[in-house]
Amino acid sequence: MKIQTAEFVTSVGLQGRLPVSHLPQVVLVGRSNVGKSTLINALAHRKVARAGGAPGTTRLLNVYRLALANARGELLLIDLPGFGYARGGASGSGFDQLTARYFQPDPTTPLDRPGRVGPSGAVLLVDARHPGLANDREALAWLQGMKLPFVVAATKIDRLTRSARAKALRDHETALEHDVLPVSAKLGDGLPAFWLALLTVAGI
Repeated sequence: MKIQTAEFVTSVGLQGRLPVSHLPQVVLVGRSNVGKSTLINALAHRKVARAGGAPGTTRLLNVYRLALANARGELLLIDLPGFGYARGGASGSGFDQLTARYFQPDPTTPLDRPGRVGPSGAVLLVDARHPGLANDREALAWLQGMKLPFVVAATKIDRLTRSARAKALRDHETALEHDVLPVSAKLGDGLPAFWLALLTVAGI
């Protein structure tokens, strides 16, 4: 996918202002260290995202804007705080409070601007090497409850041998009871199919 421009927009903490935009917003959900920042950079074709110094340390909602080439449209990628470490699981305080504000903002408080447009869809990222994790199953159930279109993708597929990849995907799909796209941000494997899925949930 050709990108015209890609940029980091803002980071939002628990007391920060949530993004206000009528552009499609796609939320990236995944465990800490699943490779969200690396994937964002691969999608942008440049380094716009920086990972935290250690798993579980990034407790911010990060917003990125991507403009597709040939006037195909624009979208916001909303990178939620990672979950899965002692600093916060899918129901841990950092993830839970900031995520709740994003998905269910209270218009009566000054923290949220009137007229804010919410997410169009979501992407659940799982580590290809670790199928069936309880945190991933919990996150999937949470997304299903949100009634949003979403896709599941297995990152770091390049860290498995060719023979192990098919089994890992089958194990993920069995555990999650959902189709899983393989993707390698490092090598670019699976990115075209991932882009198609991303644009579909974005409604572009």
